Amino acid sequence: MYHRFFLPQTQIEHPVPAITGADINHIRNVLRLKPGDNIVIFDGTGTEYLARIVQLSSNKAIVEIIEKKFSSSESPVHICLAQAYLKEKKMDLLVRQATELGINRWQPFFSERSIPRPDHNRLVSRAQRWEKIMMAAVKQCRRNRLMEIGQSVSFEEILVLANDADIKIIFWENIGSPMVINDFASNKQKIRSVYSVIGPEGGFSAKEVKQAVEAGFVPVGIGPRILRAETAAVSACTLLQYLFGDFGQKGLDKKK
Repeated sequence: MYHRFFLPQTQIEHPVPAITGADINHIRNVLRLKPGDNIVIFDGTGTEYLARIVQLSSNKAIVEIIEKKFSSSESPVHICLAQAYLKEKKMDLLVRQATELGINRWQPFFSERSIPRPDHNRLVSRAQRWEKIMMAAVKQCRRNRLMEIGQSVSFEEILVLANDADIKIIFWENIGSPMVINDFASNKQKIRSVYSVIGPEGGFSAKEVKQAVEAGFVPVGIGPRILRAETAAVSACTLLQYLFGDFGQKGLDKKK
């Protein structure tokens, strides 16, 4: 397996494609790659390229594109996970896990019971950190598409952002069974997009759930036990990928 690096499409199409930035230290001093070594480059849109390092300096690696191919590592359904703000660094961990689980968009938001409410500068720095975590996870799990990370918004705004989704789900601990989702999964209608919402440590208020239902969301439980918010998020992603994505029978069908 060749080592993988990200290059935007504009750089790949450049007459002299070059890797720059923090990856150079990794290439030179950690992996100890040299001119003539092959690597894999991906552009974040589903395409990857076999490439060869032509020149290597302290600030860039000039590469030659050898072969272009399309990836089959993406789920057939577009899943958005809207996550209410959690305490401490739990959000950082969820960005990595959501990326690994094939989530297409991760949308942070503030709900009624969200305790951490960072100021503008802190929100900017958190967003930058999440982008780095997402990129590292994409490389590690061999995805070729970047997970989109939305700007932090209010609970009311996520209800509007979900308008175009085929299925809108709000996970709520007061609903004990996830079986209602099976009704969607068994429906003959093609499901192309799922918008799911997970609450903070204190869960959603009854008022928020009512608002969501009025906006077309279906309240769904994950099981009979009360899960920590971060556990619920990972469980929800796994459940959605199993029912609609590439973890279950749909994934097996996709590979035939």
